[in-house]
Amino acid sequence: MVPLYTNNLHHEVELGVVIGKGGTSIPQAAAMEHVAGYALCLDMTARDIQDECKSKGLPWTLAKAFNTSCPVSEFIPKERIPDPGSVNLWLKVNDKLRQSGCTSQMIFSIPYLISYISDFITLEEGDLILTGTPKGVSAVQEHDELQAGIEDVVTMSFRVDRQDY
Repeated sequence: MVPLYTNNLHHEVELGVVIGKGGTSIPQAAAMEHVAGYALCLDMTARDIQDECKSKGLPWTLAKAFNTSCPVSEFIPKERIPDPGSVNLWLKVNDKLRQSGCTSQMIFSIPYLISYISDFITLEEGDLILTGTPKGVSAVQEHDELQAGIEDVVTMSFRVDRQDY
C-alpha cells in the first residue's frame, strides 16, 4: 500500500533469513547453524521520504516502516535452499522484469550479516534478516501488479494500492 505521504515508492526484492536459534556475538563459522530457513521479502521504500530524512540526518523510519511495507512469503525450510549464497531472485512489475539477480552478487554474505548483527543485537528465534537487493530497484505506482520469486522455490504477487486513511 502506498502511504499518503509519499509520491515515490520503490520495490526491493530480497532473500529473508529466518533465525532458528538465537545468540549473541555469533562467529561467521557458526552462523548458518542459527538459520531455520528463509522467506521471500519485498522491502518497499518511500524513496522521497528516505532522501529527505537522509538530508536532515533523521532516521528513515517513515520511509521503511509503514503498513504493508514488507510483504513476506511463507516460511521456506532451510533444506529447500541448500546454498543460500547462490539463489536467484526476481521481481516483475506489470509482467515486466525489473529485478533479477543472484545472492552470490550480494555485498555481504549471510554468515557475515548474522555475525555482524549479533555483535550489536541479540538474535532471537523467529527474527527475520533481509539480506540486500539486486540491481533494478525502481518506482511503483498505484494499481501496479507485482510478482516476485525465488527461482524454483516460491513466488508471490500483490497489487499496489493507495492508503485511504
